[in-house]
Amino acid sequence: MTQVTVKELAQVVDTPVERLLQQMREAGLSHTSAEQVVTDNEKQALLAHLKSSHGVKLEEPRKITLKRKTTTTLKVAGSKTISVEVRKKKTYVKRSPDELEAEKQRELEEQRAAEEAAARLKADEEAKRRAAEEEARRQAEQATAISVAKAVEVPAPEVTEPQVEAAPARTVSNEERKREEARRSEKVRVIDDERRDRKNAQHRPSIKEKAVAPRPSVRPGADEEDRFRRGGSRAGKSKLKKRNVHGFQSPTGPVVREVTIGETITVAELAAQMAVKGAEVVKFMFKMGTPVTINQVLDQETAQLVAEEMGHKVKLVSENALEEQLAESLKFEGEALSRAPVVTVMGHVDHGKTSLLDYIRRAKVAAGEAGGITQHIGAYHVETDRGMITFLDTPGHAAFTAMRARGAKATDIVILVVAADDGVMPQTEEAVQHAKAAGVPIVVAVNKIDKPDADLDRIKNGLAALDVIPEEWGGDTQFVPVSAKVGTGIDELLEAVLLQAEVLELKATPSAPGRGVVVESRLDKGRGPVATVLVQDGTLRQGDMVLVGVNYGRVRAMLDENGKPIKEAGPSIPVEILGLDGTPDAGDELTVVADEKKAREVALFRQGKFREVKLARQHSAKLENIFETMGQDEKKTLNIVLKSDVRGSLEALQGALSELGNEEVQVRVVGGGVGGITESDANLALASNAVLFGFNVRADAGARKIVEQEGLDLRYYNVIYDIIEDVKKALTGMLGSEVRENILGVAEVRDVFRSPKFGAIAGCMVVEGMVHRNRPIRVLRDDVVIFEGELESLRRYKDDVAEVRAGMECGIGVKSYNDVKVGDKIEVYEKVQVARTL
Repeated sequence: MTQVTVKELAQVVDTPVERLLQQMREAGLSHTSAEQVVTDNEKQALLAHLKSSHGVKLEEPRKITLKRKTTTTLKVAGSKTISVEVRKKKTYVKRSPDELEAEKQRELEEQRAAEEAAARLKADEEAKRRAAEEEARRQAEQATAISVAKAVEVPAPEVTEPQVEAAPARTVSNEERKREEARRSEKVRVIDDERRDRKNAQHRPSIKEKAVAPRPSVRPGADEEDRFRRGGSRAGKSKLKKRNVHGFQSPTGPVVREVTIGETITVAELAAQMAVKGAEVVKFMFKMGTPVTINQVLDQETAQLVAEEMGHKVKLVSENALEEQLAESLKFEGEALSRAPVVTVMGHVDHGKTSLLDYIRRAKVAAGEAGGITQHIGAYHVETDRGMITFLDTPGHAAFTAMRARGAKATDIVILVVAADDGVMPQTEEAVQHAKAAGVPIVVAVNKIDKPDADLDRIKNGLAALDVIPEEWGGDTQFVPVSAKVGTGIDELLEAVLLQAEVLELKATPSAPGRGVVVESRLDKGRGPVATVLVQDGTLRQGDMVLVGVNYGRVRAMLDENGKPIKEAGPSIPVEILGLDGTPDAGDELTVVADEKKAREVALFRQGKFREVKLARQHSAKLENIFETMGQDEKKTLNIVLKSDVRGSLEALQGALSELGNEEVQVRVVGGGVGGITESDANLALASNAVLFGFNVRADAGARKIVEQEGLDLRYYNVIYDIIEDVKKALTGMLGSEVRENILGVAEVRDVFRSPKFGAIAGCMVVEGMVHRNRPIRVLRDDVVIFEGELESLRRYKDDVAEVRAGMECGIGVKSYNDVKVGDKIEVYEKVQVARTL
């Protein structure tokens, strides 16, 4: 929000300050001096008062027009560029209450007309039903009368043989006998047809029964056709030829169908199950306030609401059949044995976590860390006199919050390292929160106890404020003073960890198939995807088929933390495995499955499910948030293509970079991945005008060639501090600078002299600061600016001078202005550019 003072506002509107203050008092504002700040709301109140005082009717704007213009640059072959300018204009009109009321009345009238039409249609259907029933009754009575009349005239049909009387003894020829039999057969057939017609008339269904009954599979007129085929009369044959109607009968009511909906379903699939057109579903959802396309994926709740609102029954099904089958196949019964504890070392950056592990393992781990900062989770196991312990080393930098959370979930005990000379820091508090959220016990290692400024009581007080109470204070947390440099208290720390592990009674089943969690993953140039896995239960063997999140593969090789090949790994053992089809995400579960077919089936199902759910949850553009997203395109954006050595570092960097920026500049990671910078990454950076960042990775020959030809910005980093600081500097440069005015001095006019060469010369006393010749000035009268310009001459006595200090007299000639009066003030100022920061 832009705020100006009363004085600045008076300069903008070209009004004296006193008059502006009087108008503000009349408007009900509380401003009394020229240096008070005027907000936008107060400006509106003043404007409304002035309009009303001039007889202008105040009305809210009924129409707002938003204009947007964006300019982009496309690079084509060579060094040629094309500028593309896109202009957009949208107008929103606010309707008056009269228009809204008229529209409401029109909707009520349309609804009333629709109800009257439905009532008339219902009355017509009732009349048709009654007419059909009357016609059916009349036809039944007529058929009964005809059959009775013919039954009186013709003998009963059951008589199949003629009764020959013995009295007349005349001889019957064969031709007469055949004609008599044909005549009787014809009469019997006619009686059968009439009985069948009478029976059908008596059991003719009503209109309601016709709507429920299934559609007949034969066309109308089948009885006549059957009669003709059996030798019926020619009248029936001619009647059949004249009849030419189709057998479709429109349903009298909507058909209710059962719609099967899984976790996700497309609009087209939903429309097909409801037997309606996809456009009808799109139109219905648009009326509900959710614009969709026919190929858009809907989640289960939305699809259920749409189907029920359209009058259909819904059957919700679970699409996790493969996952459930996999869970059933993994059930294994065996003997549970004690296992080694998994300990995660957490704490603030540079508090000595890696140095502590270095002393425990007798290996120089810190020598391999850039700047002494751990960039990813390391997993190691050591053998002690009382048993084995597995350690996970987590980064302490603020950007690795997700890594610390995963480390807390995959562990049994947390060693919280706190420097005795530094105290409780932000990442120390965060580690305590992660441990408490995961329900993991804490053992506090107070490091650097050998330093002279170490204060153990201060550490206890700071952690007690976080609800981590020492045992000697009545709590349940062990505090062990240690020194990673000289080795003080290391044995006591391991003793405390193993004692805590005995209390937890950790169990595992070594005979079961292996199950674990991914600690880290990376893409090795010579070996392909490599995943660091902590085996939590069972035994993982070389050659096992494993399923890891959305990836799968066979364990081709297995290495321990020292790079030595091993054949199997039991519970609480960290290993590196080779053979997966991709780099899994840190935190994914690893499971040994029976065969490759099952692993591939479940992995493909998870990939499709992840993709569908991601599409279904995409935020759709609605009218309510149009003003919120309207300014996004005007933001200056720094595009970055980021490649990292391991998956955890990539995730941490993406999160840290996306948080940088403000309402004017932002960072967008247009591409990211694990492994070296390839030719496709360089092409992506060229197309999106992005910067290439490599974190502990390098570019190949093809990528370097494109970078050199096109002049792309490629930078390598190995410390997270550097990449974040450089991006901050780039964003600060994108913000630009702002111009500020710095008042150098003020001179008061004591007398005015006339000069034939310069006109009015002001005899002044410098009352504040210093007056310079080559600077812009303002002439103030009653603290109101009446002129802005520059000095034409500056003299002290008869000499031209460059500057005059406070307390001295001087003569000032104002260029192109001769209306200087006694009492005026001449203000000398300069404009300076100040760099803006985030």
